[in-house]
Amino acid sequence: MTPSDEILDIVDENDVVVGQAPRGEATARGLRHRCAFIEVRDAEGRLFVHRRTPGKLVFPSHYDMFVGGVVGAGESYDEAALREAEEELGVSGLPRPEPLFKFLYETAGHSWWSYVYRVRCELPVNPQVEEVAWHTFLTDEELAQRIDDWDWVPDGLEAYHRLRAFRPAGTAS
Repeated sequence: MTPSDEILDIVDENDVVVGQAPRGEATARGLRHRCAFIEVRDAEGRLFVHRRTPGKLVFPSHYDMFVGGVVGAGESYDEAALREAEEELGVSGLPRPEPLFKFLYETAGHSWWSYVYRVRCELPVNPQVEEVAWHTFLTDEELAQRIDDWDWVPDGLEAYHRLRAFRPAGTAS
């Protein structure tokens, strides 16, 4: 099965399941579905940042400050957050990501409910080569210096700005 064949729950504006569709169809038709975004920080509090591979279905070769992805049909946001974080980081035994907030990401071509999480990963990472072309850990200051210079995934950038507004000033994790 390819990622395009993965079955997703299709949801309405209130995040209520109204049907199911293959991921490729949901993407092509702009059907609203669910995604999990996980902010990953290492033992020093630095943020995991990566560039997506060129073969990604959505936003190929863009930078992202979150790991994560779509929530499969019948899967909870919490289940998807742990699964996606472990898959993309190439680790097992990660602590359960902490749910922070949910928002609806909507543009002319895309629509998904986005649940933002955070987790501390003190394990050595070995990112999934199908998902991650390049990675590093950056301080908040180093990330801020790159925000305007790198091509970021637009949904991740929106989640980043919402997360900064969500947190009290001066807190990273």
